[in-house]
Amino acid sequence: MFDERSDEGGAEFDSPVIRRVDVETGALETLYTSKDGAFVGVVTYNPAADRVVFIHGPENPTEDWSYGGAHRAGTLVETADPGTGIDLDARDITPPFTPGALRGGSHVHVFEPSGDWLSFTYQDAVLAALGDAEGHDLDQRNVGISVPVGPVTVDGDNERNRDGTKFSVLATRTVNAPAPGSDEINRAYEEGWVGTEGYTKADGTMQRHAVAFLGDTVGADGAKLTEVFIADLPEDVTVASDDGPLEGTETARPLPPKGTEQRRLTFTGDRVNPGISGPRFWVRSSPDGSKLAFLMLDDAGVGQVYTVSPDGGDIAQITDNAFPVASVINWSPDGTLIAYAGNDGMQVTDVASGETFEVAPSDPEHPVQPLAAVFSPDGKRIAYQRRMPQGDAAYNQIFVTDLTK
Repeated sequence: MFDERSDEGGAEFDSPVIRRVDVETGALETLYTSKDGAFVGVVTYNPAADRVVFIHGPENPTEDWSYGGAHRAGTLVETADPGTGIDLDARDITPPFTPGALRGGSHVHVFEPSGDWLSFTYQDAVLAALGDAEGHDLDQRNVGISVPVGPVTVDGDNERNRDGTKFSVLATRTVNAPAPGSDEINRAYEEGWVGTEGYTKADGTMQRHAVAFLGDTVGADGAKLTEVFIADLPEDVTVASDDGPLEGTETARPLPPKGTEQRRLTFTGDRVNPGISGPRFWVRSSPDGSKLAFLMLDDAGVGQVYTVSPDGGDIAQITDNAFPVASVINWSPDGTLIAYAGNDGMQVTDVASGETFEVAPSDPEHPVQPLAAVFSPDGKRIAYQRRMPQGDAAYNQIFVTDLTK
């Protein structure tokens, strides 16, 4: 699955199509084509059903409502019905706001392994329009979820409002000004579902739904310090907490549902190189939910893969390479391997032994891009990208390699 953004890093959101390619034959199929000036991208596949989800930018964009963090949404397409978009998340930007509807934009939608719930990052159009005036919450990136409780119907008193097929809420909580040295955050992002069926907590109980994510704290010295967090989610996300409404207010951002527990998992301020850092990546859970993988600099300043339990505790270093991890990271379906770009090639590390082996050769002229390292469902192949010349231009292309040590 892919979109066709024109630039090397994918920052230019200008693709009009979502396509998929048959890895055996190279045959292409167009699943969706946007219209009315909208663009689409960042497509992910449902692991349990033949449907995809992707970001959809505004149709008929205007100067005050063009593509941006608070103005995008999720669209679903059934692969058996290409061309037909289904609105994932409802949007209501006019008070009174609607429970289950967002007030802004969703981004990077990812199905949980069962295929029923989805996560995404979120920014709030209502607060963005208020700007930095004092006395209200600021527009900050948060993590949200959409669940199969719907549809959600919204009043059509604004052309940017829309109905949605799923019930959407925030899973994380941010504050305007985190206290230095506290667990408060002002940004939550780059999340991942924990376990194929959740994870086992320290008390032996099962937490069915949880998302791990990066959160920006403020260290004791007043500097930003990014750490790994987790949000344990209730089964029923439609009930508001005592702290405020799911849908937010005109000056306050939406709040997570009753029973959501947000916890900090890493405390890296005393390390030689404090904080979670590296190329852009998403926190990724082992299939059994026992380990959360992330990137961090070792004492020598080289980016390595580390893991932490969803219950917190000690951090374990997984890779010990002379070269830095240069891309997103992903687990093999059996939970024994982690794949990533590095040294201009595609690398795989055995989690138990720490042994790293190259599965796609180093090519400094056409290095593996820091955009994907995706195992096939059977764990026998890895898909990745290189930028290759074609005539007078160059384009990102999809490669697939067999997984052999």
